[in-house]
Amino acid sequence: MRLSSLLAVFRPALPLILGLSLGCSLSLLMVSWTQGETDEGCGDELGNGGLLHSDHIRDLQDGKDGDGNEDFQPRIVPYHKDPNKPHKKVLRTRYIHTELDIRERLLVGILSSRATLNTLGVAVNKTIAHHFHRTFFFTGLRSAKAPHGMAVVAHGDDRPVWLMYETIRHLHQHHGNEYDWFYLAQDDTYTQAERVMELVNHLSAGQDMYMGRAEEFIGGEERARYCHGGYGYLLSRSLLDRLQPHLDSCRNDILSVRPDEWLGRCIIDYLGLSCVEKHHVRKHFLNFKSMEMTYRYFELQKNVDPEREDSAQFKNAFTVHPVSEPALMYRLHKCYNQIELDWTYAQIQQLQMQINNISDLTPEGKAGATWPIGINPPFRPKTRFEVINWEYFTEEHIYSCADSSPKCELRGADRADVISVLETAVAHLNERYQPQLRFRKRRLLNGYRRFDPTRGMEYVLDLALEAFTQKGHSQVIAKRVSLLKPLSVVEIIPMPYVTEATRVQVILPVTAHDQDFVGNFLDMYVMNALDTHDNALLTFLFIYDHFDAQRVSQTDVFASVKAMIGEVEKRYGDVKIPWISVKTEVPSQVKLMDIISKKHPVDTLFFLASVWTEVNSDFLNRCRMNAISNWQVFFPIHFQEYSPALIYRDQQPSAASSFASETLRDGHFDRHVFEEACFYNADYMAARTKMAADILDNDELLESMDVYEIFVRYSGLHVFRAVEPALVQKYVHRECNPRFSEDIYHRCVLSNLEGLASRSHLAMALFEQEQANST
Repeated sequence: MRLSSLLAVFRPALPLILGLSLGCSLSLLMVSWTQGETDEGCGDELGNGGLLHSDHIRDLQDGKDGDGNEDFQPRIVPYHKDPNKPHKKVLRTRYIHTELDIRERLLVGILSSRATLNTLGVAVNKTIAHHFHRTFFFTGLRSAKAPHGMAVVAHGDDRPVWLMYETIRHLHQHHGNEYDWFYLAQDDTYTQAERVMELVNHLSAGQDMYMGRAEEFIGGEERARYCHGGYGYLLSRSLLDRLQPHLDSCRNDILSVRPDEWLGRCIIDYLGLSCVEKHHVRKHFLNFKSMEMTYRYFELQKNVDPEREDSAQFKNAFTVHPVSEPALMYRLHKCYNQIELDWTYAQIQQLQMQINNISDLTPEGKAGATWPIGINPPFRPKTRFEVINWEYFTEEHIYSCADSSPKCELRGADRADVISVLETAVAHLNERYQPQLRFRKRRLLNGYRRFDPTRGMEYVLDLALEAFTQKGHSQVIAKRVSLLKPLSVVEIIPMPYVTEATRVQVILPVTAHDQDFVGNFLDMYVMNALDTHDNALLTFLFIYDHFDAQRVSQTDVFASVKAMIGEVEKRYGDVKIPWISVKTEVPSQVKLMDIISKKHPVDTLFFLASVWTEVNSDFLNRCRMNAISNWQVFFPIHFQEYSPALIYRDQQPSAASSFASETLRDGHFDRHVFEEACFYNADYMAARTKMAADILDNDELLESMDVYEIFVRYSGLHVFRAVEPALVQKYVHRECNPRFSEDIYHRCVLSNLEGLASRSHLAMALFEQEQANST
């Protein structure tokens, strides 16, 4: 039994399986699975009916025997130390690939023009640039506005032959030692990137190669050929090395109006090489049999619909030319992606059949081929502590909540996930049983899911389905369906380099209501930052209201805090703790940061703290690592301790509660507070600049937003929000300012309510109160 779309298989107990991706860091896997008995053997051919292109590069035919002279032969270079010469210090390269002379495989150059760079050039960039290591666009004159995200090299002259000459010279001069192969094409050429890359991977890097569509010279009778530029061509690094000394002679001596013909004539005259469409390569190092590599292309006729083109030459082509407009480029890209996808599905089906047939020879027999075939078997726990729990859900609720509630509403990504799974299950039931039966979902009876880290997300659904026959009869039936979202290849996301040596500028806003907590903050800062000589500086931001600001000359409400700062500076002679005084009725985070931002350099790393924050070196290091300039900002979720009056009541806390591991049990991670933040001044200034236009229309916007919202709406950076166990705060009832926006005020109230105690402690307190009242 074969299915040809999203991984769906049926059996009596666990009938359905599904393949999707699990997150932004996982690659999408959409596969068709085979299950059950099959009489088909392991075949070498992949399907029939035109599903696969038999001449595809992956199905290369054996060619004639060759001598394989393109392979490298190892050579031992002996080292002889001359005793008469003085010893010199050996200078090692910074990177090992430089010392070992390891180069990237392929560089792509697209010949464009000022008129087509923003149209066809952009289309080429969107269809191939993400498949290659580097892609350059070469033009004569630069456009007034260059497209964003494209590497454009302007040579200053629009003459076609001059553009080709400068391009070849540029590639050799700037990238000749970095790449093994160079692919050149025009911007009216569609390139199937994966096939070109696979072709290059089969070619030896040490041979002179000029490969593309071979064309006869105009008016020439010789057998030499040049590569047509419209279909692209490959040049090896060794060929460029040999050609470079002759470029000036070619420019002066060879007359041609076509740049590709000029280049071909130059290579033929000075290197004696002609363009080739086929090349024999050895299959194995010690095997004298070779296979034939063919450069395949397709000439697109006018007014041709790519979706209706079904010839083998079109399906197997590496390049298509000419492409007259960007829309046609995107349509071609869609067609070839579908061809590659169909080929992949057929490959997976063949591999599944092979695995299923070979499983008879294993010690476990057929039982060894776990379902679905090709995916890791389910995790088998060795102890009861390793059992993976199933989560129960319906179409409206889920019975496993993040806050330990027994039941919560299904919303957001969870709801979208359940809807998608239900739609996929019904769609594949219909795909399997039609035309005899057609199903329509009535409702979900029961739903179960669990995440198996060895294979992916598993689902079991009990569905109430209404089944319709061809004659129009219907009946409601119940069917159990099993699904799987398999894990694909995990992608490592590259991140910019950061160090733990960056200085952290700690900013502490203080209001008159908060000054009682400053003493504890200073004690922790002195112990964890000053005594340990951590690279951190502290700045106080005293916030006066209108009444306190008028009386500051007679009575300063922050006099005691300033006295504590003076004692710290006196104890540590080389430490200065500056403060800034601000008068405002609404201490908005954004207004305060505007003042701080102007007084510090753009490369300053800020840690915006609160008076309840307990600064320590572990968190400061994570602040340095997680805040990346022009890339990411960090908003930690601190651990908030519960109210001791409700947790311990009349009992004294045990001595063990002073340890962090015990302390984290008597509290929760407060997801409603966004006061702490780590970010660079340059990133904040860039976000505020983008926000300036909105402020002109709404003056109250600054008071209704916090720094977190600024970065989310206006920065375009990664906003990293994660729990931070090293950031622990004692219990405190916060003063919620009603003059802030409704959202900020609501989050403050929820933080106070959820920070009282856990549900179990609150239930015990209510139980004891009821008992006391009853007596």
